[in-house]
Amino acid sequence: MKAFLDSSVLVATFAGDHEHHAASVKVLIRYEKPEVCCAAHSLAEVYSTLTGMPGRLRASPDEAMLFLTSIRDRLSIVTLSGVEYFNAIEAAAAEAVMGGGIYDALLAHCALKAGAETIYTWNVKHFKRLGPDIARRVSTP
Repeated sequence: MKAFLDSSVLVATFAGDHEHHAASVKVLIRYEKPEVCCAAHSLAEVYSTLTGMPGRLRASPDEAMLFLTSIRDRLSIVTLSGVEYFNAIEAAAAEAVMGGGIYDALLAHCALKAGAETIYTWNVKHFKRLGPDIARRVSTP
């Protein structure tokens, strides 16, 4: 697998007013489905973020589902088993990850499971703190 797209990249792809919209779209279309993936959890994060935006930026549930359908059709979706989930949290604890940082750690472990060469994110600092095997793969689109 060549690329893993973090939720921050996926949200920017579908939020036309987002400052990183163009770069995020460009990275999404650069790869074919067998080469690019995201975590199953990112589907929930994208839905939550897009339907929770303020005012006119808010997507309706139907619009959000269209975006999620596009993600499903263009990207391979990676999940962790129960054992892998526990191991990812254990590894994050060893790196002193606390609070919401655990979600980035879970996404990063999905990227590792997929064998992604590059993890694309707009939250570089959040991923670089997750250990050298993850940090060396992190890039912005």
